[in-house]
Amino acid sequence: MQVKLNLIVGATALLLGGSVFAQDMVVKIGHVGPTSGGIAHLGKDNENGARMAIDELNAKGVTIGGKKVKFELLAEDDAGDPKQGTAAAQKLVDSKVNGVIGHLNSGTTIPASKIYSDAGIPQISPSATNPKYTRNGYKTAFRVVADDVHLGGTLGKYAVTQLKGKSIVVIDDRTAYGQGVADEFEKGVKAAGGKTVGREFTSDKATDFTAILTSLRAKKPDVVFFGGMDAVAGPMLRQMKQLGIDAKFMGGDGICSGELPKLAAGTMADGQVVCAEAGGIDPKDAAAVKAMSDFRAKFKTKFNADVQIYAPYVYDAVNVMVAAMVKAGSAEPAKYLPVLAKIEHKGVTGNIAFDGKGDIKNGALTLYTYKGGNKESMGVVR
Repeated sequence: MQVKLNLIVGATALLLGGSVFAQDMVVKIGHVGPTSGGIAHLGKDNENGARMAIDELNAKGVTIGGKKVKFELLAEDDAGDPKQGTAAAQKLVDSKVNGVIGHLNSGTTIPASKIYSDAGIPQISPSATNPKYTRNGYKTAFRVVADDVHLGGTLGKYAVTQLKGKSIVVIDDRTAYGQGVADEFEKGVKAAGGKTVGREFTSDKATDFTAILTSLRAKKPDVVFFGGMDAVAGPMLRQMKQLGIDAKFMGGDGICSGELPKLAAGTMADGQVVCAEAGGIDPKDAAAVKAMSDFRAKFKTKFNADVQIYAPYVYDAVNVMVAAMVKAGSAEPAKYLPVLAKIEHKGVTGNIAFDGKGDIKNGALTLYTYKGGNKESMGVVR
């Protein structure tokens, strides 16, 4: 009799356990980035930031509307290609995700944003900086970094006022990001009283820049600005060295990675490169500095890799989206979207709140250079 009773109790416990588990609410969060192709190292950095946030939320045990939640990450690869990006977006919509973090590139983020908007699914980009992304009127589009108007304009002013550039040339890779940040850089140069003396174009898959650089060399540039990503900037720096172009090299957050010195194969002089990363921590804010330091240490332990650029912003984007769900008491996009638009959240990258367009309020920029192959902060600008 005792054996039978134990079996019954055990079976009942299993049934109860199963019913409790069945009541857990599954919330699907999509992430899209280029995890293949020339900037796969940046795409993986982003995906790892999302995975770290999801794992921590599941370990913590989050409840939304009184129900315990299990978060699932649905990760897609867009290879930095707009067509693949829209296909990935549609796949996530068809999978009925509750929200999307991504994409990395402006060129994939912008076309994908219409798909998410049509489906009413909130999208937070951790890294797309082209102003057009939040100027299409989509209520579902948000970003946690400053845009190219701020980033490119700041770099343009810096080229004239700090680097004393007299012969400034511009190259861009014709992507939405590269062309956008280069255009804003030119505007910033002009606003600061300087002028550009040449503009050339390449592609985001190019490896040979001899013709472009030879043409620009005749202008004796003292500043070369490149609108594009580190996978192209590295070889370009190598070829500048080979052609004897001794100029400062500037770019936006696309080139501002830990991989750039390797991609340049040791040809970067100390202080030669000046780049800006959308976001940043004021070194005077001890608590914020510690929070970011702790994040980087945890990231290194978890993935055996250093943060490249955007992982902290992805991490914050996931957490701010979930914070909106918790506050709204619902993971249904239509119910938490209005809360997300008005949220105030303290993240590892700083305070997060959005303006009427979905842009981050009071977005920071950090200027960087490289010395001894290491990236060094030159200060935070707002």
